[in-house]
Amino acid sequence: MGNFLKKFDSFFIYLINDKMKNKFLDKFMYRITDLGGAIFSTLFALILILLGNNYIKLIGLEALVVLGISQIIVQSFKMGLGRERPYKILEHLNTFGINLKDYSFPSGHTTASFSIAATLALNIPKIWIIVYFLALIIGISRIYLGVHYPTDVLAGVALGIGTSFVVHHYLLEIIEQLAKSIGIVS
Repeated sequence: MGNFLKKFDSFFIYLINDKMKNKFLDKFMYRITDLGGAIFSTLFALILILLGNNYIKLIGLEALVVLGISQIIVQSFKMGLGRERPYKILEHLNTFGINLKDYSFPSGHTTASFSIAATLALNIPKIWIIVYFLALIIGISRIYLGVHYPTDVLAGVALGIGTSFVVHHYLLEIIEQLAKSIGIVS
C-alpha cells in the first residue's frame, strides 16, 4: 500500500506542479489558495453569523464549529505524523518562494475549504456543485504550489467532509440551542 501511495503522490504532484504550470495558473493558484486559509475561512463563517438571517446565522455557526473541530484534528495529525512538505524533500518542484514551518499531512487549507463547502452543501443543496468545485480548486492549488502531496489533499477532503457530516447530523441541535441561548438567533 505504501508503494502505491508513493507512486500516486509522485505521479500527481509531477502532473499538477510541473506539467500544468503556466503564467496564468501561477498567479491564479497563488491567490485562490488563500480562500482555504484560516483567516478567510473564519471570516466567512463570522460574516454569515453577523449579517445573515436566522437560517444563515445557524449555517455560519455550524461552519465555525466544523472549522474548529477539523482544524484541531489537522494540527494533531501534523504534529503526530511530522510529514515534511514536498518542497523540502523533492527536487525540481516549483515552489513559488513559499516556506512554511509546519508539517504537510493533512492539508489544512483543503480541510477548511471542504469543511465550509460541505456545510454549505448540506444546508443549501442547490449550490453544492459551485462550493465543491471551489474547494477542489483550492485543494489542487496546494499541490500546484508544491506545499502538499496529493494524499495530503485527499486526507483534507475526507476530513473536511467527514467533520461537516458528523457536526450536521449529530451536533446541529446542540448548536441551535446554543445559538438561541446566547441570542445569536431568535
